[in-house]
Amino acid sequence: MGDIEKTFAIDGMSCGGCVNSLTRVLKAVPGIEPLKVEVGRAVLRLDPARVSSDTVKAAVERAGFSVIGEQ
Repeated sequence: MGDIEKTFAIDGMSCGGCVNSLTRVLKAVPGIEPLKVEVGRAVLRLDPARVSSDTVKAAVERAGFSVIGEQ
C-alpha cells in the first residue's frame, strides 16, 4: 500500500512560530512528511505501514496542539 495524503484540523495554533514548532515535530516522526502546515491545518503525506492517525495526534499533542478533525 502506498503513501496517503490526509488533512488534519489543528487547534491551538495562532502564529508562524506555532507552524514552525509543529512542522519540526512532525518531520521528526518517521513515516510523516509535512506537505503544508499553516495555522489551524496540516496537510501530511503518511506511510500507513509506519504511522496511523493516532501517531499523528500524539505528535501534534507533543507540539502543544490538538487534532480536532481529519479528512
